[in-house]
Amino acid sequence: MNQFILGVDIGGTHITAAVVDLSTRTLIPGSISRQPVDSGGSVASIISGWSSTMLAALKKQEGIVNHFGIAMPGPFDYERGISLMQHQDKYDALYGVHVKELLAEALLTEPMYLKFQNDAPCFLQGEAFAGAARGYNRAIGLTLGTGLGSAVTVNGKAWDANLWDTPFQGSIAEAYLSSRWFVKRFYELTGTNAANVKSIVELSAAKPEVHELFSEFAANLATFLRDFVQQEQPEVIVLGGSIAKAFYLFGDALQQKLLEQSINVPVKTAALGEEAALLGAACLWQNMAN
Repeated sequence: MNQFILGVDIGGTHITAAVVDLSTRTLIPGSISRQPVDSGGSVASIISGWSSTMLAALKKQEGIVNHFGIAMPGPFDYERGISLMQHQDKYDALYGVHVKELLAEALLTEPMYLKFQNDAPCFLQGEAFAGAARGYNRAIGLTLGTGLGSAVTVNGKAWDANLWDTPFQGSIAEAYLSSRWFVKRFYELTGTNAANVKSIVELSAAKPEVHELFSEFAANLATFLRDFVQQEQPEVIVLGGSIAKAFYLFGDALQQKLLEQSINVPVKTAALGEEAALLGAACLWQNMAN
């Protein structure tokens, strides 16, 4: 079987695609294609944007690539390829649409050659395949950004833990473990409106409240992880997403809070960046290549 798979990562504002060589656990150099996407556009414009990016990546690869692994945000019927996203400020036009069939038509292939998975397990699958979780039999992963993604991998197989709406401190976990919380809490502490976590981090030298903010976040994250760790018994915890880039501001506090809960599991940040989801999506076809 062909070991070359097109790995695709679809986000709320972008799509990235690259040819993955499963035999070497790497992306083919120069095959990455990345484009912004108007997630508020029509069905036709969204499918066209996605397919053109995927086809552009294929053109950069010599040889035949006819299998597609796609990391897709939820809610989504991953088996049938039908979007269930609605009222999330992204891809509303695709609600109830058979995305797999439309994409296959645009790619001049058959729906059977497209596989979909949630972006969180794709991220962790990629890190287990070739990154921070490689060599561990059991791992859990979180993607910390505009939303909260969660996943588990055991013996190289990852799945969605789907913990974003877990009851937490009178609300849900995502309300405390996403960029929205940082912006809201930073305003409460300083009276300053910040655009995102990156802009808050840039103020860390000038505003001591930034360190207080990340200390609170570490405590919240440790509390959330307690039940997750107890349930899955991981050998490592992997953090990805935009907030994980500020790990140096909360990592030590997080590890200390975990130790206070008798949790002695190493916490690592993702090693592969955006490559993780691409590799993980391609791994949906891994058994075929073996």
